[in-house]
Amino acid sequence: MKSHTEYMTFNTSKRREYINITSRVEKAVSDSGIQEGMALVSAMHITAGVYVNDAEPGLIQDIDEWLDRLAPQGPDYRHHRTGEVNGDAHLKNLLIGHEVILPITNGRLDLGPWQQVYYAEFDGRRPKRLIIKVMGE
Repeated sequence: MKSHTEYMTFNTSKRREYINITSRVEKAVSDSGIQEGMALVSAMHITAGVYVNDAEPGLIQDIDEWLDRLAPQGPDYRHHRTGEVNGDAHLKNLLIGHEVILPITNGRLDLGPWQQVYYAEFDGRRPKRLIIKVMGE
């Protein structure tokens, strides 16, 4: 089995952003030379996530509002007693998840017709990393 690793760094201008990284993952798969296998895409921070869904702006706004209802930004998280003020970002990470595993068939990502890969930042404005690990034959 072969593997190929790439890292991406994000330094978002806003606290929360949703960034379509599908083309970057596709490039990593292409650069790997792997024809059959999988790509692991994982946020390397506990206040960010990775997910697969539609690239429709209204849906992205719905996801953002849903996350805010479930884990609102506010001063009442126990985590804030440590001096941090990003308790909601940690919970949003748990809701979205920090990684996805994507199939590779015939040297390409094998996604459904509307599926796109997103990096979700919940506590930005500082450098954060993501790993893309392509594995297979």
